Amino acid sequence: MKSVICGDSISMIKPAIGDQMTTTASKIGRKYTWDDYKNWPDGERWEIINGEAYSMTPAPTTKHQRISMQMTTSLVNYFRGKPCEPFYAPTDVVLDESNIVQPDLIVVCDKNKITEANIQGAPDLIIEILSPSTSLKDKREKKDVYERFGVKEYIIINPMDDTVERYILEGGQYGRQDIFNWDERFSSKIFPGLEIELKEVFGR
Repeated sequence: MKSVICGDSISMIKPAIGDQMTTTASKIGRKYTWDDYKNWPDGERWEIINGEAYSMTPAPTTKHQRISMQMTTSLVNYFRGKPCEPFYAPTDVVLDESNIVQPDLIVVCDKNKITEANIQGAPDLIIEILSPSTSLKDKREKKDVYERFGVKEYIIINPMDDTVERYILEGGQYGRQDIFNWDERFSSKIFPGLEIELKEVFGR
C-alpha cells in the first residue's frame, strides 16, 4: 500500500494487483511550486514533479549508498580537470517553478547553471539509483520530465537486479534504452572515455 498525503490527512491506497513497485508518498489536492519547496521543514525531503510533491523517504539502503559512492568516485576521477562538474545528492535541481528534483548524481557542463544554492536548469547527465519506493517514479514521471527539459543522458541503476539502463536524447526525445548487465562495462554516449566496470559498482 502507499501513503497519499492530502492536506494534514494521510490515506492508504492499495497498489494495482500484480504491481511489484511501491509508489512513494505524495502530497495531492493542489499544485506545488518552488516557493512551497523552500518553506518546507528542514527535516522533510520532497521533490516536485509537474506540481505534485513526492516524498523522498525512506532513507536509501546500504547497497544504494555503496553504488552511489562507486559512481561518485568514477565521475570525480573522470571529470577532474575538465570543465563539467559532478554533484551528488542531496542537490536541488530547479528545472522550473513546478519541477524541482534531487537526483542521486548529476553532471553539469554549463557553469551559468551552478549557483551557491542549487542547479538552475537541466544537467547534461542524470543518474538515478532505484529503490522499491521510487522505481515507478524514476522510470515514468522523472524520465518524462528529464526528456522534456533536455537532459542529454539519463542513467537508471537498478540494485534489485544489478542492471543499468541508458537513455540518450535525440531530436528532443529519448529513444529505446540500452541495457547493461552487471558483468558488462558501461560507457557514456555523451562523454567519450567515461567507462565503468559494473561488477565493481554492484560489488560482484
